[in-house]
Amino acid sequence: MRKIVLLLAFAAMTVVSCEKTQKPLADNPLTAEWNTPYEVPPFDIVESRHYEPALEYAMAVHSAEIDAIVRNNDEPAFENVILAYDNAGELLSRVRNTFEMVASADKDDVLAAAEERLMPKLAAHYDEILLNEELFAKIDLLYNKRGALDLTARQMRLLEKIHNRFVRAGALLNRADKKRLKEINSELSAISVKYGNNILAATNAYMLLLDRDQLDGLPASVRDAAADRAAAAGHAGKWAFTLHKPSWIPFLTYSTKRDLREQIYTAYLKRCDGGDFDNRPLINDFIRLRTEKAHLLGYESYADYVIADEMAGDKKAVYSLLEDIWTPALERASDELEQMQTLFERDFAGETFASWDWWYYAEKLRKRDYSLDEEMLRPYFSSDNVRHGIFFLANRLYGLTFRPVSLPVYNDECSAFMVSDSDDTLLGILYFDLYPRDGKGAGAWCGYYREPTYDENGVRKAPVVGIVCNFPRPVGDTPAQLSTDDVSTLFHEFGHALHFLFSNTTYRGLLDVEGDFVELPSQIMENWAFETDVLNNYATHYRTGDVIPKHLVDKLHRSGLFNQGFATTELVASALSDLDIHSLESYDGEFDVDAFEYDALNDRRGLIPQIEPRYHYPYFSHIFDGGYSAGYYFYIWAEVLDKDAFDAFRQTGDLFDRRTAEKFRREILEKGGSEDGMTMYRAFRGSDPDRTPLLKARGLWNEPEEESAEQE
Repeated sequence: MRKIVLLLAFAAMTVVSCEKTQKPLADNPLTAEWNTPYEVPPFDIVESRHYEPALEYAMAVHSAEIDAIVRNNDEPAFENVILAYDNAGELLSRVRNTFEMVASADKDDVLAAAEERLMPKLAAHYDEILLNEELFAKIDLLYNKRGALDLTARQMRLLEKIHNRFVRAGALLNRADKKRLKEINSELSAISVKYGNNILAATNAYMLLLDRDQLDGLPASVRDAAADRAAAAGHAGKWAFTLHKPSWIPFLTYSTKRDLREQIYTAYLKRCDGGDFDNRPLINDFIRLRTEKAHLLGYESYADYVIADEMAGDKKAVYSLLEDIWTPALERASDELEQMQTLFERDFAGETFASWDWWYYAEKLRKRDYSLDEEMLRPYFSSDNVRHGIFFLANRLYGLTFRPVSLPVYNDECSAFMVSDSDDTLLGILYFDLYPRDGKGAGAWCGYYREPTYDENGVRKAPVVGIVCNFPRPVGDTPAQLSTDDVSTLFHEFGHALHFLFSNTTYRGLLDVEGDFVELPSQIMENWAFETDVLNNYATHYRTGDVIPKHLVDKLHRSGLFNQGFATTELVASALSDLDIHSLESYDGEFDVDAFEYDALNDRRGLIPQIEPRYHYPYFSHIFDGGYSAGYYFYIWAEVLDKDAFDAFRQTGDLFDRRTAEKFRREILEKGGSEDGMTMYRAFRGSDPDRTPLLKARGLWNEPEEESAEQE
């Protein structure tokens, strides 16, 4: 996923220095000039203790820049209000981006404590700006006479987006309501940090330690990784399994020990649902505060507030899409269950198939019906090979070149690449951080350390981008070997990286796109991951160097729709549960979040007990501390776009068609938020997106019956 954070993107301005804010420039590497190659963060001299004072200082600088706009007595104009606002806060932007990326990927006790103190302060800082009555009066004045300002299309778009941002932040509220809104935002910021830290702590606290006789069914690669993990934790001679995805999913897939599968999956599902890291009270706080915030801003629910600013426009459109997919997906999943039930009954006659059985029997079914075992594929998907694959694809589509470079890193496991455009000019710097560790959050994401900017001479300064994942670690001399899901994930995050690297907007306020558009650039890249011409380039055996054989590629393609009912159902279930809880129009006191979710999915929509939603509320990081609140539907909404967009390549007869790729870059990837998402999409595709390619890709499409040749 792309990390969505509350950032106001700005460039540097000359600031009248004062004694209070001058000192950090002298002794803090984050606030000094970044005299590093390509101006990457100076990680070689940055310590955890530097982040908090750097952010405090950067907030003070930003406040001074905003104050200069307010105190300017010249007639309000685009240059001295809108452009000046857009140009403010560059220091805060790059320090905060770096802090949030590092705190997510390599958190220690110092960063965790700083995060808890800083997030409410940052929320208050942005509120002071967005609720500044004198500043908004100038913006509003320009907005109301915008037709007479002789602005370019992009200048008009910037003015309108900034005005909208202030209105949505509460600029039109009375002073009492503004005061309450600030309190709400501060509370939300604090509980967001607590919620995320609870998930990290609960995930790290669990370890399933096993003896040799408990490893039946597990492939050698899974055993080796577990032994390595146990030894690192001080349990040499044991095998350790954790709640990190590269550990628990292979265990559920291959372990013959049903009781142990139940044990680890239950631990995964019950994270933060009680105990020392209970997130249920915090979820109540989220809903109470978000509902109140929505009411203050004139919306019936928080979902209404969020979606009003997205491509979808309103909840009805989102529910319509999700429910159109839900019924056929659930029907397909039920068919998949019926097929597995036969295999299950041979092993456990008279017992009930449970959610912790799904991975195990799905893998058995795949072996039976497609003669395909995930372990047959992993040796061809070493992490270095897959990275080569995404570089190959970017070169074929866009002419990009990737060269490894030695740069400061925040953790020795990181690597960096210089990205050159087709004309060999610098496009940006791309970091990779691919393996799990105790200080890293779960999942995968891509974000900026430094945004693309333009200096005072109009010269583009290249962005610094990072991809963070949690793939299986290398074991000894054996490289990290990825699953097909991991491969898709790396292609996905690389798509976000390309979106960042290609971004070419003059104004920082036009960098961001709608939330339900943001996954298009990432998800479209997944479509190439297992195409034959791409596989033949990167999928080589890590030991022999042999290219993946055709019979394996054929099996992989034939199994493309395998288990799609399950995959779609668990995804849409989480999107619905997110939308439902954020559609509450009132908060009537503390409620049972588990019961609410069960009622929404199982009782009202018929989710079968053998499938769990991809995320339960207590560890649903996307929607409570990840920027996707009332927006987990983004993935499905954007999949309509990405499948239809990929069809544009298919229709040329060449999946690497450079003219189509250049049009996608020009109309989608470079523009940022310079236009609304649907306008950009239509400019690329020439029409509105069609849902049919999505339904076909997920095996949910039924060809319409042909009408009788005879008319009655």
